[in-house]
Amino acid sequence: MIELKSPAEIEAMRPAGRFVAEVLAALREQAAVGVNLLELDALAARMIKEAGAVSCYVDYAPAFGNGPFGYSLCTSVNDAVLHGKPHDYKLRDGDVLSVDFAASLNGWVADAAVSVVVGRENAEGARMIRATEEALAAGIAQAVPGNKLGDISHAIGEVARSYGLTVNLEYGGHGVGHTMHEDPHISNDGRAGRGFKIQPGMVFAIEPWFMAGTDKLRTDKDGWTLRSVDGSVTAHSEHTVAITEDGALVLTAPLD
Repeated sequence: MIELKSPAEIEAMRPAGRFVAEVLAALREQAAVGVNLLELDALAARMIKEAGAVSCYVDYAPAFGNGPFGYSLCTSVNDAVLHGKPHDYKLRDGDVLSVDFAASLNGWVADAAVSVVVGRENAEGARMIRATEEALAAGIAQAVPGNKLGDISHAIGEVARSYGLTVNLEYGGHGVGHTMHEDPHISNDGRAGRGFKIQPGMVFAIEPWFMAGTDKLRTDKDGWTLRSVDGSVTAHSEHTVAITEDGALVLTAPLD
């Protein structure tokens, strides 16, 4: 069931969105050659504690994972694209780091992700990041009252195809509210004009993620981290978006 939020409830979600944006900005600033993924997770955990927020990941234990996740962040590097479990790894020149972060503040959840190239330029990594960012913008542009969920999915898929990429449909966007994953599921490709009608009060995370050479995933030995089967570079971008009478309100927009 898709839960519609009132205008007052959407306003109440703004602090969670700002907090998630603040944490991602701090992580982006901290991500540098030689920084350990565990240091990034510790930074997020410290900010969660200081804000009086609650991690959505520490106790997260869905059917597809291997027990409680146990960390505050998903940190996915290079061929890892989703659910990357922080571990003892120091970032290297040219690494593509995707950070996915969700937290609850005052009972409301926000969820967002960014990908960055660490250190020196990585042309293929930068291209993949650009593809996900353009797909995210295209999806958000379709998130307006009267459109269908398929319009969002189709817009994301069209950007992927323009980059010569194929799309995995196993994981995608989702509703957000008092919990991290609510209805509806939003695929990263689909048919325009199909699916639920978008209405004011819907809140969901739109999250295109792409792999450069495949649309197939494999799972790491940790039972969580998802990688491209061919080892090709990946990227992931995400925002929490509220639908209002005036259109899409990006609750996790980058800070000015």
